[in-house]
Amino acid sequence: MKIGIIGSGRIGGAIGIRWAEAGHQVLFSSRHPDELTDLIKQAGENASAGFPAEAAAFGDVVFIAVPYHALPQVGEDYAHLMQNKVVIDCGNPRADRDGPMADEAIAKGTGVASAEYLPGVRLVRAFNAISWIEVGEEAFRDGDLIGVPIAGDDAAGVAIASQLVTDIGFDPVVVGGLDRAKEFDRGTDVYVKGLTAAELRTALKL
Repeated sequence: MKIGIIGSGRIGGAIGIRWAEAGHQVLFSSRHPDELTDLIKQAGENASAGFPAEAAAFGDVVFIAVPYHALPQVGEDYAHLMQNKVVIDCGNPRADRDGPMADEAIAKGTGVASAEYLPGVRLVRAFNAISWIEVGEEAFRDGDLIGVPIAGDDAAGVAIASQLVTDIGFDPVVVGGLDRAKEFDRGTDVYVKGLTAAELRTALKL
């Protein structure tokens, strides 16, 4: 699968490396793609670098891993390139960093808020409740895998996101539609706790 990544920092980089290792074609992006040389070398032959617009156009799936305050601009600049594509959003609104729009997103629930910023895409919330360190160190761990909660209104998009979770050594847990994504937002009891899928289902009453 071709995956475009908008936001190639810690979480975007860590997950993108795992997808490239799993055999997916990954285009990491930045406003300064020449600064991604080390990341591309680490990710290997399935990885390349480009600008965000190129990632949006390239991907069968687009993974957005930007600070939450940047999401409205991502939608304004690139939503037209992502129409009807599966878009996975992992951003977490933080009032200390993102200002008043974070409070609004938290009040609505991040899944609902993100959908408003990214019109026309098949949005899935995933990978927001796991840390880049866990992605780097806990993938395919012995015993029960770490669960990754997922929410989305598009069943096919949720299925694709679930497979992409499985591909990098974690266990997908489908929570429900975008309105339920708030149940694994930053600050909830299941956020970055390293819970197994069974523990997640118990905590979220699934």
